[in-house]
Amino acid sequence: MNSEDFVRWLRAVAPYIHAFRGKTFVVGLAGELVAAGRLNDYVQDLSLLAAMGMRIVVVHGSRPQVAEQLRLRGVEGRYANGLRITDEVALECAKEASGEIRLDLEAAFSQGLPNTPMAHSSVRVISGNFIVAKPVGILNGVDHLHTGRVRKVDATSIRFALESGAVVLLSPLGFSPTGEAFNLAMEDVASSTAMALDADKLIFVTEASGVPALKGADGSTRVIGEISEQRAKDLLASDKLSPDANDYLREALRACEGGVARAHIVPFETDGSVLLELFQHDGVGSMLVEETLESLRVAVADDMGGILAIIKPLEDKGILARRDHAQMERDIEKFSVIEHDGVIFGCAALFSYPGESIGEMACLAVNPAVQSQGDGERLLKAIEHRARAQGLKRLFVLTTQTMHWFLKRGFRVSSIDELPEDKRAHYNWARRSQVLVKDLGGN
Repeated sequence: MNSEDFVRWLRAVAPYIHAFRGKTFVVGLAGELVAAGRLNDYVQDLSLLAAMGMRIVVVHGSRPQVAEQLRLRGVEGRYANGLRITDEVALECAKEASGEIRLDLEAAFSQGLPNTPMAHSSVRVISGNFIVAKPVGILNGVDHLHTGRVRKVDATSIRFALESGAVVLLSPLGFSPTGEAFNLAMEDVASSTAMALDADKLIFVTEASGVPALKGADGSTRVIGEISEQRAKDLLASDKLSPDANDYLREALRACEGGVARAHIVPFETDGSVLLELFQHDGVGSMLVEETLESLRVAVADDMGGILAIIKPLEDKGILARRDHAQMERDIEKFSVIEHDGVIFGCAALFSYPGESIGEMACLAVNPAVQSQGDGERLLKAIEHRARAQGLKRLFVLTTQTMHWFLKRGFRVSSIDELPEDKRAHYNWARRSQVLVKDLGGN
């Protein structure tokens, strides 16, 4: 990466850093991640998030480690109703596996090797009996013994630890008021903790690549990047997901219905998947939201900073004409913006001349990181819709470098004679902008 690319990248992720500082993220690390030797990589990434001011709760899984402990003892694991039956032997295996992983995690967070992301870090890890559990009991005639579910999360103590700057570490074990220990599912602990803390994000780092779309006609599948709660319910009801994807999606949905703002399912096989999911527009996994995360709406005053961040580089390059920023703020309701997870990625404005039934589309700009994804066309359609709603018959743009983009979308080359009178009087002859006009018709 050269210097220009680095600066461009850092500027692109800065809005996310501002948006996420002080937020609470609950991160569930699948036991398969530990078994694959990826623990150090993800600890370094989570330490980076903590250093940027995010409050991190880590919940680790231990399913393959428990299975390995049982194998070494010559005991076959037993399952029913999609849950492990945890007898005395399996409970001891769960304790051993969780204890070993917890120590490995604490050691990984404690490292400070030079020339690594952990250099000069000082991460405190706090764990404890934060989870109160209850037994699953007898399901369909099968006693699940020491298999449990989360009854209560000590959110007050966890918040106190987070406010002190520590990373909180939770194991998939819970304890009853009578002192019994129960083997819990990591997914249950993570989603219950996220709900109890009213977390901003729940992130599962898993062996699954995300939630796959149902197979197309060609037999191919793809990961669904953004899933509404209703679509999640439909996918779960279809009974066509793999058991892993089904379990993660079910718990993600439970968390979102319980008040968690966002739930993510990302693959641990993709290096840095948590960072890519958080700091890239489209991420690398599946994200569950109450409603579609990307919105196209009329701008408000708080959007001004995001709008200026997009258009200023284009003004500096001469692609957009410079505008008085104070006047832009006064005209903020004339702008439409595309927002994704609280970050502005595109904008355009409509300035109307109702007496001549014509409007100007100005300041059409899209963040370079997401160009070629159709946002420019969406903004154009939104401006056209607003123009028609105001009874305008034509739309014009003034451009010096993007004429062909507009020609492909129904504009025609015109002259300043077709501009409204006031615009003709203030036409910038030094820029010699090309005049393009589109007839809006009645659509």
